[in-house]
Amino acid sequence: MIDIIPLEYYYRVFIYSAFGIALITLLHTFLLDINEKKNIQYIRFMGYFILIFLTLYMGLRPISGKYFVDMVTYARIYNTYAMGEEITITNDLFFHQFMKLSSSILPVNSFFLLCEVIYILPLYIASKRFFSKYWFYAFFMFIVSFSFWTYGVNGIRNGMATSLFILALSYRNKKSILIPIIILSCLFHKTMLLPVGAYILTLFVKNPKWYIYGWVLAIPLSLVLGSFWENLFAQLGFADDRLSGYLTGDKHEAFANTSFRFDFLFYSSFAVVSGMYFVFKKKYKDPVFIQLFNIYLTANAFWILIIRANFSNRFAYLSWFLMPLVIIYPFITERFFKKQHVVIGKIVFLYFLFTFFMFIYYNYV
Repeated sequence: MIDIIPLEYYYRVFIYSAFGIALITLLHTFLLDINEKKNIQYIRFMGYFILIFLTLYMGLRPISGKYFVDMVTYARIYNTYAMGEEITITNDLFFHQFMKLSSSILPVNSFFLLCEVIYILPLYIASKRFFSKYWFYAFFMFIVSFSFWTYGVNGIRNGMATSLFILALSYRNKKSILIPIIILSCLFHKTMLLPVGAYILTLFVKNPKWYIYGWVLAIPLSLVLGSFWENLFAQLGFADDRLSGYLTGDKHEAFANTSFRFDFLFYSSFAVVSGMYFVFKKKYKDPVFIQLFNIYLTANAFWILIIRANFSNRFAYLSWFLMPLVIIYPFITERFFKKQHVVIGKIVFLYFLFTFFMFIYYNYV
């Protein structure tokens, strides 16, 4: 079924389908109360439909280096393991052990399906744990995020790692589950040490004002000191040699340039402005939300400092993956507005529109 779709239209099918679902969901919020039986039936059906279809759609995609970039590299290494080659790579040893073990059981296409299960299923579980019967709204925001598709078909390890981290956070009060999942997240991708470090910081410093001050201060520090921060963190041996290369190496990606990324900063500010609105204007004190907001601010402030780095998008993603959760959390957990369901519908639709407009811009402008 999936092979009949030309590769160049793969993402288009996804984005236009998401547009239709976002529009239908918005109309539902105008017509039905959030607790009406018809609405609960709709969001449950649509949520499970997206979960199953999208996992299969992305997981069973054809192998392509042109349209899915790193996928072909994963496939080549996987096939060598399937033919009996031993692991010779020292970096990312856990992931290569994971591939080696999988190659003895699964063909390469099934391996990519397994990767999508690890990428998408935790987002569903976490959404359900955070929001119970309203989980669809958060889950949909996850899958229409600006970076969701990229980290499902290209930056595969990073995508799985961030989804596991979100799953871990949903077990906030069950440390016996949270800690092993966080460790597993870091094993999949070492860059997760940044959000994990931010999480640990939030256990000791809980006032969001300090994190907001830090985020705002990071902007002039980055503007004034320029590449100082990239060189500093590289010299400190941030994670490993390859990640140091992300900071200071040759710039050869669309996202890699030496300018201050005001466009990225604007996108990052969505969650910051939303969080500040609820913290200061609405006096929202939910401890789960405060912690999520503080983790986001910490990780995003780090990225702002190194905003000119090579592969800047990879560092930005270490905060961006939390954005849908930070934005939608207050709207679902507490009633702030008279027509709260309509507001939720508008937030979900507007959040998707940024991703849709970026698609239009890169493809038609």
